[in-house]
Amino acid sequence: MGRDHRYQATITWTGNLGAGTAGYRSYSRDHEVSGAGKPVLPGSSDPAFRGDPERWNPEELLVATLSQCHMLWFLHLCAENGIVVRSYTDNAEGIMAEGDDGAGEFTAVTLRPRVAIADPGHANRARELHEEAGRVCFIARSVNFPVSCEPVIT
Repeated sequence: MGRDHRYQATITWTGNLGAGTAGYRSYSRDHEVSGAGKPVLPGSSDPAFRGDPERWNPEELLVATLSQCHMLWFLHLCAENGIVVRSYTDNAEGIMAEGDDGAGEFTAVTLRPRVAIADPGHANRARELHEEAGRVCFIARSVNFPVSCEPVIT
């Protein structure tokens, strides 16, 4: 049998403007994401929901997490397969649909990695490894919406 891995994060609301949550507009959505020995990540809600646009919101972090996981698996698979990656940038995008009742859910995330490799002859294998990374990514396997990948290999 496999093994369990545990992850912890501390989320601290910092948006009490004096009246707590006495009203919908009486508090800030600001918060901090922290963990032992790690830098604090400033968070808020999406600006559409009264959040601070200069802070990371959960929806952005979900998209970023999917992108990170895919990239880390891809790099691992390239290293195992003798493909030298020189650079990697992903402009990932997620779509969340909000219902009339205010509830929402992600319907899709698209990863758009631009990858430069040392040997252009390995481009087809690198594309295949993107597909494999998508199958084994821990985070992509855990969500209930499609995560697609549109890689560009140079």
